[in-house]
Amino acid sequence: MLRSAFALAGLTLVLLAIPSTSSAATCTVSKKPRALGPTYVTRLTVANVSCATGKSLVRAYYRCRVANGGADGRCRKRVRGYSCRERRTNVISTQFDAAVTCRSGSRRVVHKYTQFT
Repeated sequence: MLRSAFALAGLTLVLLAIPSTSSAATCTVSKKPRALGPTYVTRLTVANVSCATGKSLVRAYYRCRVANGGADGRCRKRVRGYSCRERRTNVISTQFDAAVTCRSGSRRVVHKYTQFT
């Protein structure tokens, strides 16, 4: 009985030491918040993709928005194979804040931005 308890405890420790296959990261955008398209990108989080891929997707999403209505336009199609959903808050005549979630299978890119209109 005691031997099986030790074996179970050892197995638990081994399983806890194995890294998770799903990796999530918060990417640095504070050094160049205006370089990704929108007026200010304030946060970028990725899961199962690199930060470089996330930044590239933010730029592509911005280009899609601008092509469909200018600075306050909306992107209603897939961007580089990702399905994106945008929620806007603090909307006034001169600016708005938005949170965008783009997904493709287990890959996910979430970015928040402020856009001056």
